[in-house]
Amino acid sequence: MNWTGKDMDTYLQQKEYIDTLVIPLIKVEPTLDKMKTSGSTAEFTMLLASMIETQFKGRMMFAPPFSYTASTSIEKMKNDLLNDFKESPFKHIFYLTTDPAWVSSADNGQVIWLPSIPLEHMDIQLRQTILEDQLRQVLPKFTEKWASA
Repeated sequence: MNWTGKDMDTYLQQKEYIDTLVIPLIKVEPTLDKMKTSGSTAEFTMLLASMIETQFKGRMMFAPPFSYTASTSIEKMKNDLLNDFKESPFKHIFYLTTDPAWVSSADNGQVIWLPSIPLEHMDIQLRQTILEDQLRQVLPKFTEKWASA
């Protein structure tokens, strides 16, 4: 489920079954030499988020992507997001990112990190296959966290 009016109506009717919030994190690099890579990683993260959302519709809510730049304190951002969502009904909060800096931050929430794969020059079938492979790597991370709760 996405953070949209229509999906919120469904969420409010089924909130007892939807206990997980996923927050996509997008690092925006505004310098000319990094903009292309930044755009590519954003595309990869959002396509993967869409596939995960489809797989777990009815179990997860996806927040709109949070964007930040290199000057952002990741530790502060992570703590702020956790504090902001602390009052929410979600039992599990996951961060989905391609930025390895999130992995080294204190574990105040579950970080799902995957290296970004540039998809813009791939044909649609190869892109789909790669995203499905990435999805298979991510799924156990969610189920492990749910099983340990």
